[in-house]
Amino acid sequence: MQRPSFSGIEEGMNARPALEPSQIDPKAAAKIAEFQSDVLRDVKEAVARGGVVVVGMAQNPHVKNVRKALDAAGIPFTYLEYGSYFSAWRQRLGIKLWSGWPTFPQVFVKGVLLGGEELTKAAIADGTLKARLGGAS
Repeated sequence: MQRPSFSGIEEGMNARPALEPSQIDPKAAAKIAEFQSDVLRDVKEAVARGGVVVVGMAQNPHVKNVRKALDAAGIPFTYLEYGSYFSAWRQRLGIKLWSGWPTFPQVFVKGVLLGGEELTKAAIADGTLKARLGGAS
């Protein structure tokens, strides 16, 4: 099965180890598809609406730092919170498996995963985040 192209990042994505679909039993594949499907539907819908979406968790300083940085830059965003260090770990695991990003926050800009705190702050600082939004803030 050929993997989809993601505008030049497919080489990096292929570097991430993952089972090929032919290596997964159909019953296991069905369970995988069902895992946290309600949470993923909500995240996908928010990301599909565009703009900036921050997916995070309570008590995480990196999530707080990104939200503060976006506020300071005057960039509106949607925030989706999934538990804390003590709850909702399955929901967060589903999100991580879906996006491939291993930590929180997960920041999306116009439907594209930007990354976490470090990459978001860098995109704010160099202007690429606003540029991705079409110059709007």
